[in-house]
Amino acid sequence: MRHRKKLLGIVLGLALATLAMDTEAGSAATTTTTITPPGGPPPGPDPGLARATSAGRAGAAFYGRAFDTCQAPSADTMRRWLESDYGAVGVYFGGRGRACPNQRHLSRSWLRSVDEMGWGVLPLYVGSQSPCVVAENKQHVRIGRSPARQGAREGGDAVSRAQDLGIAPESPLYLDMESYRQNDRACARDTLAFVRAWNREVRSQGYVPGFYSSANSGVRHMDEARRQGVDDLPEVIWFARWNIQPDLYGEPALGQDAWQPNRRIHQYAGNVTERHGGRTITIDRNLVDAPVATLG
Repeated sequence: MRHRKKLLGIVLGLALATLAMDTEAGSAATTTTTITPPGGPPPGPDPGLARATSAGRAGAAFYGRAFDTCQAPSADTMRRWLESDYGAVGVYFGGRGRACPNQRHLSRSWLRSVDEMGWGVLPLYVGSQSPCVVAENKQHVRIGRSPARQGAREGGDAVSRAQDLGIAPESPLYLDMESYRQNDRACARDTLAFVRAWNREVRSQGYVPGFYSSANSGVRHMDEARRQGVDDLPEVIWFARWNIQPDLYGEPALGQDAWQPNRRIHQYAGNVTERHGGRTITIDRNLVDAPVATLG
């Protein structure tokens, strides 16, 4: 079964389910449409990211479809979902901003089980949020007065929690930074200081810092910083742009050659209800060409 699932990781992008959704509010649906992923092969690497990626670390690269959901499903549900055309799963493993802090199933044994089934794992850390975060339910976890110090501390916490779960060095850890008003200069400055410090700490301990945000806020902000030659940027970008077909390489908020190769994830639909193997989950849908975790 594991061998079969790993092979699927190469070809899962050939059959993608998409649904027109809005990035701020979505509705549940079960209908899927088979399409061919646009964009063709990724362009070459961006030399402007040389400082951020000079270590050359990348966990096992996965290309195909992935889902993420607030609460990690049970191992039995993950086994049943083997009949879907998803090959990887995003799990919220830490951070004070998690919507589901009490993960009933996520553990070392759960990770071993899903790994043996052949699933790739995308570890998400929802820490402190931008001082100008948009979502009302994240206002209580905003970055404080010492963003760099706080970013370093939370980067260390991310590594510690990953190690507790048996996630090995060279694995990616994805910082989840929800939509914020990046045109607010003071806010953007503090947010970037936090992100860079988080990245430095994660990288210094042998892990690969990734970054999730909306395409029009955090992701656009990171690309502007890249164009300005800022260092200590994320090594992998996970961008949310709903209401379009999945497209890794045509995202307008990113430079054409930025975060290449195997360094992008597109979240193209959210709050979608799907049923496979008799089990129903509300998920976000993603197209992935990026590293997944390895277990120690």
